[in-house]
Amino acid sequence: MEDATTFLSNPDTPNEEPKKFAYDFSYWSHDGYIEQDNGYCTANDSHPNGRKFADQARVYEDLGRSVLNNAWEGYNSTLFAYGQTGSGKSYSVVGYGVNKGIVPLFCEEMFQGIEEKKSSGDLTEFEVRFSMLEIYNEVAKDLLGADGNKKKHLKVREHPKKGFYAEGLQSCLVTSYKDIEAKIDEGTLNRSIASTNMNATSSRAHTIVGITLIQKAKNAAGQETAKTSVVNLVDLAGSERVASTGATGDRLKEGAAINQSLSCLGNCIHALAEKSSGKNTRVPYRDSVLTRLLMNALGGNSKTIMIAAISPADINYEETLSTLRYADRAKQIKTVATINEDPTEKLIRELREENEKLKKALDHGDVGLTGVEPGMSEDEIAKLKKLEEEMRAQMAENERELLQMKQSYEEKLKQAETQQKEDDNRAKIEEEKKKHPHLANLNFDPQLSGKIIHIIKEGENAIGKCDADIILFGPCIHDSHAVITMDNSIVCMEQCANDCRILLNGDPVTSKVVLTHCDRIMFGTTQLYVYNNPEQAMNTEKQYPEVTYEMAQEEIANKAGINMDCDDQSLETAILNKDLLEVLPGIDEANSISEELDKRVKFEIMLVSPQMLGKLSGRTELDGCSRKVEVLIKMRNLENELEFEWPKEVFLNRLYLMKEMYQNYEAGDDWDLPEERDPFLEDIDTEVRIGNVQIFLQPLAFLVEQKEQLEITDFKGTEVGIMNVEVVPCTEDGKEYTEDDDVFIDNPSELIGKDLHFMVKIHGCRGLPNKYRDTRCKYRVFLDEEDAVTEMITNTSNPDFNHQKKFSFKPVTQQLVDYLKDGAIMVQVWGKQKLRNSAVAKAKGKNTKQMFQADLLNHANSLSDGFRINGRMVDPNKQSIIVELLLMKKQQARQQQRLENIKKFIDIAEQQKRRSVPLYLVKDLMSASTHEAAEPILAQLSAEDDYEDDNRVHSSSACILL
Repeated sequence: MEDATTFLSNPDTPNEEPKKFAYDFSYWSHDGYIEQDNGYCTANDSHPNGRKFADQARVYEDLGRSVLNNAWEGYNSTLFAYGQTGSGKSYSVVGYGVNKGIVPLFCEEMFQGIEEKKSSGDLTEFEVRFSMLEIYNEVAKDLLGADGNKKKHLKVREHPKKGFYAEGLQSCLVTSYKDIEAKIDEGTLNRSIASTNMNATSSRAHTIVGITLIQKAKNAAGQETAKTSVVNLVDLAGSERVASTGATGDRLKEGAAINQSLSCLGNCIHALAEKSSGKNTRVPYRDSVLTRLLMNALGGNSKTIMIAAISPADINYEETLSTLRYADRAKQIKTVATINEDPTEKLIRELREENEKLKKALDHGDVGLTGVEPGMSEDEIAKLKKLEEEMRAQMAENERELLQMKQSYEEKLKQAETQQKEDDNRAKIEEEKKKHPHLANLNFDPQLSGKIIHIIKEGENAIGKCDADIILFGPCIHDSHAVITMDNSIVCMEQCANDCRILLNGDPVTSKVVLTHCDRIMFGTTQLYVYNNPEQAMNTEKQYPEVTYEMAQEEIANKAGINMDCDDQSLETAILNKDLLEVLPGIDEANSISEELDKRVKFEIMLVSPQMLGKLSGRTELDGCSRKVEVLIKMRNLENELEFEWPKEVFLNRLYLMKEMYQNYEAGDDWDLPEERDPFLEDIDTEVRIGNVQIFLQPLAFLVEQKEQLEITDFKGTEVGIMNVEVVPCTEDGKEYTEDDDVFIDNPSELIGKDLHFMVKIHGCRGLPNKYRDTRCKYRVFLDEEDAVTEMITNTSNPDFNHQKKFSFKPVTQQLVDYLKDGAIMVQVWGKQKLRNSAVAKAKGKNTKQMFQADLLNHANSLSDGFRINGRMVDPNKQSIIVELLLMKKQQARQQQRLENIKKFIDIAEQQKRRSVPLYLVKDLMSASTHEAAEPILAQLSAEDDYEDDNRVHSSSACILL
């Protein structure tokens, strides 16, 4: 950041000129600060990088104060915070500790201003109202009130004057910043409860805090006027969620577009930018709940500020670039704000007149059910019903506003006092947790951690779904799940039954255990808590670490046999660990939901190299980073034994739909979905990857034809068949070269600048597993963006594809030569699975729980002595991930050993200046997968001295040898 300009450098191309983006302000807040004694972070003027650290006071001075000034004048204002999770949106808007963000500083200064105006003799009556809602999966939810943690969805209505609004949204009277703090805490608590109970609101929901400032005074004519300013402070969901769901081609892509609000917001910003440049463009406000509620803020009567938070981490380059472009487009929008000031009597009169008009229209049957005429279609009747509903809602909203206007400030204050009791209870819990042992929740979103507190009382504390001291919800939580007992300051925990899942510091709880300060406890699969004992912490010199959600999940993974603490600090390992931490809890949740809803589906993790997926470099579109290993999820239908592999993003998308199903199930609502929308089901006609064949192209680099019979291997490296292929150089018109044409070259660099043509032939496969039908092959050559595809062959394990395709490159580049020398064509064999009646019959009469137990037993039998790998016990649900990794490492080591054997073989042959070597020695060497097995073969070559002199040459013979 330099002044108002942001410079972005691509970590993959450090010599490339940085991209420049100019805004009203560019703030650097990554490093270059000094932490004062009270914890406040201020700029370090002597920082060597020359960047000026922007503290919270500076950001508020530039942005927040202008919002407050707008409010005093009677303008509507909106402040957006946009950016990916973890980039600092909430820090800028809310802040942390003494480093207060825009919202608390705005509120503090607003109430200071009110007190100053009152003390100076100003007769203006000030009224401040506060609301808080969130939008998750296109549903608006009120976060305030005693029932805020229950399932309360708000309908978004349209009012002719005020525009779109959330019907029934609580707007609470607040008289101080302390009141606002209490309301923010209440809303955050309700978010935490919803998130912990399976709703992933922490990362996929937008939060809108609404502060309404009403200033009532008398004008020169003695009329009472009301100046109203609505300030919206919007914390948008993580923008990386909208970049790409990875669910291309997935039948549930649209149904699982959890964050379509961000897409619609982007479309509106794009359209508004076009409109500001003079184009007549329709703005699609109605396409999402978020854009409807923020219509005024985006392009209407509001002064609007957007904070675009970005990350300096190299793995976030693509998302950072996307965010900067998004903000660059947004700055082109122009809004026209007006002062909202009208005589109170006029407002009251207009509301009454409008309600009278609506009432007459309904009474006379102009709309609604009384307006239904014979012969009207169902659609026409439905439209009338909807119109009547909208009119009645509009009348109710007008009545609510009328009541508020008529009430005196004292009456409103009295009404607000009844809400104080709940705030006092929360304050009491905050005091109790400083003295007594308690459980505090851990959440993926740090803002939501520590918000749910359960105080441990003396004696027994029952934990379960109902009739319990501590009530928890979620998959794998039983009615009576666990008991925590406190006796003379000793706190113990035990299960209520053997199948009540509890993890203590990552280990399963199977008997009574004593709890100690900072223990991590997982109840079921979603309820993650840390046990705190203030007395124990004070009476020991032991230093306890800060317990976070990530730390607890890493611990669970480590205890399951997945090493998250390895010494490898590479970028690839960091990305893999990030993916695993995101997916591992989801696997447990999905399996638990499947068991409770009896969906007969089990999920497992797979680690696969990108090359096995047909990717040349491992670079993915989602994060732009090169990977050695990618995470896939295997979905196994235990009833019919069909298996499907899902990319991580497809699984996570479906997981949110599974959670929704479970929430509806828990609430007693209709929860099951038709087959085409069920996230647990996959169409039997969905193609699956049977295996892969790698055709190395080195011979083609020397214009040598290649005819091979190659193994088809699956993800585990197991042979699942063979494939007959050819790669043959040819002329432009497709005539294949023969030995007589003598086109062989000594150095691939000779191809540069010339034209290259060759044929790829896939004759057929043999010995494919008989559980597949409708097989075909797909592959890509060099930089092709689309697959070359063979014909589909049905109902045979030995398909003949008789496929051939010509590829031409005019002219050959160095990049192509490098690809031919070191690269390969990855041919993927795809097929559809057969439904086997025998498998269905075998599963008949069993529920999902019984199937899980049988599957676990099969795993145990196949692995002899249980689940011990490298001396460690492994959770069977995580077993497959370890096996995949070990197989991959073993195969990599074998291939590396073979390469080293060949290099030694060539060195010996060149030292002896041999033109040729015995073929049987080469074959034996290729079969040797260890150093010990190769040594006798290499020694045998060294001992062979019975060649004639003309077999020896005075220069390298490596080309002839190969």
